[in-house]
Amino acid sequence: MVNAQATSDLTQRLERQARELGFAAFGIAPAAEDPVRAERLERWLGDGHHGSMEWMETRQHHRRSPQGLWPEARSVIALGMSYAPAHDPMALETARSHARISVYAQGKDYHDVVKKRLKALARWLVAEEPDAEVKVFVDTAPVMEKPLGEAAGIGWQGKHTNLVSPDHGSWLFLGAIYTTLALSEGGSQRDQCGTCRACLDACPTDAFPAPYQLDARRCISYLTIEHKGPVAEEFREALGNRIYGCDDCLAVCPWNKFADEAHAMREFLPRAELVAPRLAELLALDDAGFRSFFSGSPIKRIGRDRFVRNCLYAAGNSGDGALAKLCDRLTDDPDPVVADAARWAAARLKSAL
Repeated sequence: MVNAQATSDLTQRLERQARELGFAAFGIAPAAEDPVRAERLERWLGDGHHGSMEWMETRQHHRRSPQGLWPEARSVIALGMSYAPAHDPMALETARSHARISVYAQGKDYHDVVKKRLKALARWLVAEEPDAEVKVFVDTAPVMEKPLGEAAGIGWQGKHTNLVSPDHGSWLFLGAIYTTLALSEGGSQRDQCGTCRACLDACPTDAFPAPYQLDARRCISYLTIEHKGPVAEEFREALGNRIYGCDDCLAVCPWNKFADEAHAMREFLPRAELVAPRLAELLALDDAGFRSFFSGSPIKRIGRDRFVRNCLYAAGNSGDGALAKLCDRLTDDPDPVVADAARWAAARLKSAL
């Protein structure tokens, strides 16, 4: 593109195409390094708040900026796809014999759904501008999607550190397309959290040392998904019946009142069996059963052992004596972390009888 008007026209057509593909949020950010973003990342890693996610530190130089990963990049197309739920994510809080699964994991794997449409949008762009080069990313590369989304104007990083959209609340899957094209930038989104601290107060494990700071080592999403060993006993009771992720800080955000489940992609609608699964049924899953039950789900990636570990902590918190026998059977599980969780759960349930 050789002039500002032509660039603006292309950006507008690109946004229309993105909307047609199901993206609810669209914006353009510069690919150059932002010193403030880079410094925040460095401080977060320096404080050890990434826990055992060593890949965050290993590829820090790539995460600092899009051009750190791809020097030829000039613009970032930041995109969001809504998964706004029709039901209250907190509804199962007191249904302790049932498991709570994060809203984002109740439908199809977002990696597959979002990436497919990112690739379609990238193909459209290259067809329009054959000299353009593109790379697409969905949460599996050293890309800082949330800060880039803020820089592109599709939302701001709230006090819970997740992106908040004025139109879609906290319910957005994020993706990015890096391109060698210089596209028209729309400007960053200003922070609109104000004095609200609902997300901070809702956290069951006090994972926020301060507003806009997350210590992943205390976060239930990290503990149930990324953390591989036994969960520290100080956190086990706070897990409640959450077995995969946690929606609490997202669910209480007042900006969700503007989110409309009608904008959510059909692929993200919850599978009926994942809305309120019974712990007794999940504890009975062997490896083959786990893989079959969670085929096409992001939950499959943590494996049967970590999943059953989480279910055992939930069983121990349930107060449901009927689950004690199931926990007892798992005290001899070949996986020592599962066996440890089973002994803890069985002891809790027996003491409650």
